[in-house]
Amino acid sequence: MSIKFGTDGWRAVISDEFTFENVRKVSQAIADLVLAQSRSPQPVMVVGFDTRFLSDRYAREVAKVLAGNGIKVYISRGDVPTPMLSYSVVHLHADGGVMITASHNPPRYNGIKLKAAYGGSASPEDSEKVVEFLHANERAGREPALIPFEEGEEAGLIVRFDPYPAYRDHLSTLIDFDRLAGRKMRVLIDPMYGAGRGYLKNLLRGAGIEAEEIHGDMNPGFGGLHPEPIARYLNDLIRAVPEGNWDLGLANDGDADRIGAVSETGRFVDPHRIMSLALRYLVEEKGKKGAVVKTISTTQALNVMSSRYGIPIYETPVGFNYIADYMMRDEVLLGGEESGGISIEGHIPEGDGILMGLLIAEVMAYHGVGLEELLMSLNESFGEFHYGRNDLRVPPFSKKELVEMLLSEAPDRIAGVPVREINSMDGVKYILDDDSWLLIRPSGTEPVLRIYSEARTPDRVPVLLREGVRLAHVEG
Repeated sequence: MSIKFGTDGWRAVISDEFTFENVRKVSQAIADLVLAQSRSPQPVMVVGFDTRFLSDRYAREVAKVLAGNGIKVYISRGDVPTPMLSYSVVHLHADGGVMITASHNPPRYNGIKLKAAYGGSASPEDSEKVVEFLHANERAGREPALIPFEEGEEAGLIVRFDPYPAYRDHLSTLIDFDRLAGRKMRVLIDPMYGAGRGYLKNLLRGAGIEAEEIHGDMNPGFGGLHPEPIARYLNDLIRAVPEGNWDLGLANDGDADRIGAVSETGRFVDPHRIMSLALRYLVEEKGKKGAVVKTISTTQALNVMSSRYGIPIYETPVGFNYIADYMMRDEVLLGGEESGGISIEGHIPEGDGILMGLLIAEVMAYHGVGLEELLMSLNESFGEFHYGRNDLRVPPFSKKELVEMLLSEAPDRIAGVPVREINSMDGVKYILDDDSWLLIRPSGTEPVLRIYSEARTPDRVPVLLREGVRLAHVEG
């Protein structure tokens, strides 16, 4: 079996590799890992699922296998966001969790996210152990142990539960709902037919905010949308916010661990700006301190801000699991990545699009102005930063050889600006004297070359992207 776990679990095409049989086999390997590591005589796992085709049925199969191995299972009554499932792992003192989701991937995919006891993604080492157990079971001809779902319920090994109340109570320790209640605001939300549907709307309404949804129906095919909250997939929200005189638009991906926003003018506000606004608010208005952790492809604005505030900043390879490592051992005020997975101090080490949507609304409520004015003041304080990304499909190549070439042929200047620093922790990142940068990063899972750039003026971004294509010796 060619099942591979990436930085956040296993994903595959439904009915191709992602089948009931394979889900059961992976579930057995997860059970083997839990039984090998748990110190409890009664290990506990939490299982949840998103809105994708058959996700609820796959979740039942996971529960049946875990229960068949003597593991107690709490399974969500309905579809839930990944961060809510992850918080439930911590709240229930469970050994870990399994989330059936393919996150932001197209509708034809589904997947399994494996969660650790601390509420974040399982470590790469544990994911590797799952694969090892999987292969060992195949070699031994061992079939998954499972019991009928109803039998598991009767035995008390399978318990259906609602994870929302505990999660909502936890959010009230991170978000000032009284502050939200003091501001008249209209928010339009696009859960993109995903598992976040209803939650942001209800939380905001509970604080007295006028909130409505688009794309909030149950639709396993996501209505033809690609459930990723980036500008190219948010046309409906971008159009609807200014047309309806909404103050703010918020969007989550398929399992609501990512965030995107739209200003009152219909401008897409990317995660770079969201993180910058959140950091300024947490430091300047809430008086909080702590480190900032960001992935290598995330805005340099956070470096400038951290330097101004006198707080440490750390850069990691792409993947929230690297940020989670810092959150579990250091005092991290804010951790986030370019793709929209962001978390803050006091929360689980997991990206949370619902939490961050509420925090954006709180920032606006505190200042009493719209996103456009907030972004303008951010630029006035720290300077402008403009970002771009280009994903190029290329013939299969050696990632190691490409990185070696980019380092050995590193230029002294790029687009006329001296190169100040080179970072090769994940691809090759050239940081220039004017705080602009160019990152050339091969994908770890497919023949795709990702080229990222950020500059102080919008016209410089495409120039840097073209330089990245030239340096990598590929066709743009």
